[in-house]
This record gives sequence, C-alpha cells and structure tokens, in this order.
Amino acid sequence: MAPDMGDRAERHIPGWLSRSWLVLLTFPLASCGSDGYRLFNPKGPVAAAELKFTLIDAGVMLIIILPVFVMICLFIWRYRRHRNSAYDPDWAHSMTVELLIWGGPLVIVAVLALFSYESVIQVNPYAPTVLDRPIADTAASQPPLDIDVITTDWQWFFIYPEQHLATIDELVVPVGRTVRMRLTSTSVTNDFYIPQLAPMIDVMPSMQTQDAFRADALGTFTGFSADFSGAGFAWMQFATHVVTADQFKSWATGVQSGQTKPNDGALTYALFQKLAHPTLNIGAKPRYFSAVDPNIFDDTRAASMRGVTYPVPGDLTEKMAPKAGPITSKAAGS
Repeated sequence: MAPDMGDRAERHIPGWLSRSWLVLLTFPLASCGSDGYRLFNPKGPVAAAELKFTLIDAGVMLIIILPVFVMICLFIWRYRRHRNSAYDPDWAHSMTVELLIWGGPLVIVAVLALFSYESVIQVNPYAPTVLDRPIADTAASQPPLDIDVITTDWQWFFIYPEQHLATIDELVVPVGRTVRMRLTSTSVTNDFYIPQLAPMIDVMPSMQTQDAFRADALGTFTGFSADFSGAGFAWMQFATHVVTADQFKSWATGVQSGQTKPNDGALTYALFQKLAHPTLNIGAKPRYFSAVDPNIFDDTRAASMRGVTYPVPGDLTEKMAPKAGPITSKAAGS
C-alpha cells in the first residue's frame, strides 16, 4: 500500500526544524500571567496617560511603516524583470510624488509634536496636570502626601515627614490621594520606576528630583530601579502597597509605636550613614523606623555635594553569596 502523501511530507521535515517551530509558537505566551504586561495595566492617571501617548506614538509610526512595506511589495511586483514594464529615462518630476515625500512627513511631525507637547504637560513630574482631574473619592480632597525618597547601593529609603517615620524597600500610600516625592541619591544615579503607577525618573546624587503620582486601585505593585548600578541591582526592588485611608493611618500608627517589625527605632543621620553603605538586601526585605530625623534628605544632598561617597568593597562582589537576609559590607559596621 502506498504511503500517504502527508506522511511522506512529514518524513522530509527535519526533527530539529519541527521542534524549533513549536518553540517559536510558544513565544507569544511566554509573558502570560497575572503579573505580566504591567505597562498595559495602569492603576493610576499618570501611568494611564503614559500608556495612551505611547499607543498614539506607536500608531503614528505604523502610519509610516505599513505604507512603506506595502509600496516595497508593490514595486517588486510591478517592476519585476519579466513584466516588461515601461522604461522612461527622461522622467524627472511628479507633483504627486513630491507631495507624498514632503507633505506626509510634515503632517506626521506636526501630529507628533502636538501629542508630545500635550504629554509633557499632562505627566510633567513637577506638576502633572493629569492629577488635577477630580475623582469620586474623599481622598482627592485631602492634601498631597509628601514622601522623601533616598536611594543608596542598593536600597530605597522612604521618609514620611508628616508621619515622622521611615521605611526601607517598602512604600505604603493611600488610594486616591496624590503623592508628591522629593528624590535624591547618596552617590549613584538610579531610576525610580513603578510601571503601573509612576513613570521612570532619574534619581541623582547632589540633586533633588521631584515626582508625583496617584493610585486609583488597591493592591500591591512592584517598584524598582531601572538603571544598572552594580552587584545588588538585581534585588533593588520595593513593594508599593496601596491601601485605604484608614489602613494607612493604622499602618503609620503601627510603625510609630514600634509594633511593625523589624523596627530599628529612630533613623538618625548617623544611623543612615551606616545603612547607606553598599548593602545586598536579597528579597527586598523591608525595615521600619518609628521616628526619623527630618533633615536627613537635605543632609544627604549636602554630603554628596561635598564629595562623600560609599564605595563598594571588592570582596562584596567577588565573594558574593546568595544568603538569606541582608548582606552588608564591612564598612557598614554590621
């Protein structure tokens, strides 16, 4: 009995090739999951505005790219060798072609400029107008929550001046309330980024950067540094907990009273200088301080301007081991 044609064709396909196609077909599913696609799942007005303008930019770019691909295919088909297309060596000018070449790009640049200007105004980190839009929540009528952010190698310090407390690698904010931040760094430039809430912004030593955002949904969202800064960069993350106003008050009271563990008491500038040394906080385990020196942010900037640095010792990177819990350099005194 003659073999089936389908079976015959299958035998001529190398095994490695068929397996490769199966692997390629699984790529679109690689990022599927509840925590995936953060950029396309905004939970605040600033992140939503960024997504909107990103999609607009991508759409405008497709207006350029798609016609180019179509015309390439059309020209290849129309002027192929065996078609015997007309050849006109004296052709020199076409108003239609001139309008397409110059008019199209001018319109596209004008459209992009318009949306770029609008996006800069809406998500300007120093005064985002998108946060001025009212929401149906009592939290919107409350004054903004001020937080000072200091980045070190490789941790995030969050200082709440009004609540007189501080945390390491944990940010807690009330839902529906605008959050205003001042950001600086001890010695290394990092990027503050919460994809679903706050846009990426540089955090630089000796400088003060400002940012603002609002969370319109309860939940926990991942924040991290988006600028490679050394051995501990892989663990330089922090959890952003968006809670109700009552939960935020209860959390603040718990930290102030020392009930939230691990609590290290008062965060003085002297203690901050020890903690600012290169530290591998594997797993981004949070720490809490029931009181805080209100001048730490300004003192950190002033020290950086004087040239104070916290160098990374060689043994911290050469003999780094994934132990449980924070690993600090010998210079940190711990």
